[in-house]
This record gives sequence, C-alpha cells and structure tokens, in this order.
Amino acid sequence: MATGQDLFNKGLLCRGQNYILNIPPVPKNDNAYNGPWNCSEFVSWAVYQVSVPGRLYGCDDDNGNPANERAYSGDWKLDAEGRIAGSKIITVTEAGRTPGAAILRVPSIETNGQLIGHVVISDGNGGTMEARGAAYGVNTFQINGNRRWDYGILIPWITYTINPASTFTYIPPQVTVYRLSNPMMVSETVGKIQTALSAKGFSPQGIDNIYGVNTMNAVFAFQAANKLVCDGEVGVETAKALGVVLN
Repeated sequence: MATGQDLFNKGLLCRGQNYILNIPPVPKNDNAYNGPWNCSEFVSWAVYQVSVPGRLYGCDDDNGNPANERAYSGDWKLDAEGRIAGSKIITVTEAGRTPGAAILRVPSIETNGQLIGHVVISDGNGGTMEARGAAYGVNTFQINGNRRWDYGILIPWITYTINPASTFTYIPPQVTVYRLSNPMMVSETVGKIQTALSAKGFSPQGIDNIYGVNTMNAVFAFQAANKLVCDGEVGVETAKALGVVLN
C-alpha cells in the first residue's frame, strides 16, 4: 500500500511546472504528464499515480476514465465528507504533521464554471506541495502565513504516519478573510473591496457592503487576471493586490 510520503514525493517531482486555472482534465493515468496543472488536478493526479491499482479521488466520477475525468476542489469535499467510504477528516494541525495528507479550503459555490477552493499536499512539517497559481506554478509553500484552511483529509487506501518530530501548529489568519458565507458578510471593509474592484475594472455590480455572489465573482476574475490563487476570497494576498487593508 502506498504511503503519504509516497504521495508527497510524487508531487515533488512536478516542482517548477506551470499552473493554468482553466485546463482540460489531466490524464491521471499518464505517469509522464508534466503540466500544466491547477490545484485539484495536481493532487488527484498524484493520488492516482501512487495508488495500487490506480484509483481516482476528488473527481466528478471517481469510477470514471482516469484519462479524462475532471478533478475539482468541490469533489474533494464530497469525497472527504462521505462519498468515498473510509475517508477521514482531520484538523489542519494534524494534517500539517502528516506527510501526504491533503489540506482543503472548502469551495463556497460554483461560479464561472469553477468550484472555488484550494487543495494541497502536506510535507508533514508545516509545508505544502501545491499548484498555487499562475504566478507561482507548482512548488513548495507553507500552510501558515495568513492562509485560511478548513480541514485535512486522509485517503482510505493510503497509509499515513504522523511525523513525530514535527511541532507544527496551524495558525489561522490574523485578519478577517472576506468570502461568500451564510449569512453573508456585511461591513465597510467589504465596501472598500467592492470599490477597489470597480476601480480596477472588475465590477461587483454595485457598492452595497455585502459580500455576495457578484462580489465573489469579481474577486475571482481579479485573482485570475493577476495570477493569484483563484478562490474567490479576499485574504492578505488579494487585499494587498487590491490596495485594501484588512482588519
């Protein structure tokens, strides 16, 4: 049985390859595939590659053809929360200490044909291997650093071992991350985000201080145009690009 370390090492082989958000499904059964990637396609490809026999996870149809089955962060959520029996949800701290654990930012809603979220592979000591965005490509990064995450995921047919030497603890963002939620977020800062988006040519369809679907769509479009992580959320990185100070 493959291990979480095997999964991380497989992803590590792709370091330096390119990221493109809107790509056709990656052939998960192609060992020689070398990009481009988006976040979900990257992690689902690595899972299939180390699974014996190859198995899909985080795809529209996990029993489909690995050559053309599309991966989405929303499907990672569905699989983790029960669609794949034996999946285990763990804390981000535990995932950060477990080589090969997936770490997920759960998507809020489907927009522009995308399920907005982000998924990465843990290195077991607070780091990640991920397809982060067009400005970054595929590389190693850190879980902390004002990055919002929801939970970690253990895949049932992969064996995981917590790194006994790791002292990593997840530190959630020290500022409010603005995003689509229920109830919707309402504040003057949202209005500043909307104003900045409009000034940069990404209309949220009005300045009403409410972080609704139109504002999320505008944020998503702004992120894509500026090669940022496309998750429809305004955290530290996106706020800096917009020229907005978060509180």
